[in-house]
Amino acid sequence: MARLREIYEKEVVPALRKDFGFKNVMEVPRIEKIVVNMGVGEAVSNGKLVDSAMDDLALITGQKPRLNRARVSVAAFKLRENMPIGCKVTLRGERMYEFYDRLVNVSLPRIRDFRGVPSRGFDGRGNFTMGIKEHIIFPEIEYDKIVQVFGMDITIVTSARTDEQALALLTHMKMPFRKN
Repeated sequence: MARLREIYEKEVVPALRKDFGFKNVMEVPRIEKIVVNMGVGEAVSNGKLVDSAMDDLALITGQKPRLNRARVSVAAFKLRENMPIGCKVTLRGERMYEFYDRLVNVSLPRIRDFRGVPSRGFDGRGNFTMGIKEHIIFPEIEYDKIVQVFGMDITIVTSARTDEQALALLTHMKMPFRKN
């Protein structure tokens, strides 16, 4: 079992039940999935960048990414329909907890001048999205072998009904939110 899942079951669930007065264990919010998305805008002019992004994302997450293609043509960006423009991975189960653990405890502290994650990334339904400007903060990426530095969006989908519950869940799960 993943280390963070054990912490969730032994520490987070009782704390959230006490804070919000949940009577049933199944009412307690949990992380359902984590979606990691890499958009590669420069892929319009250089198609090999998407392959590099897919390889890096596979290294980071431990799962093969899905290729995202353009749905419509946009002449101003020289973009044609069905051109590859990014990749994404949806993590569930043990891989999700392992990725979250590495993100919170290893990767985020490696960001230069890191003061915490802003808490304004909630969507009103208990899901949290954050952006990372450089994928090289992950220790799996070898700095000498990267073709280009890519940004990524990380969405944490929870079963929480409100942003307040989701914030409490992620705070108990050691997400380093910025102090305002």
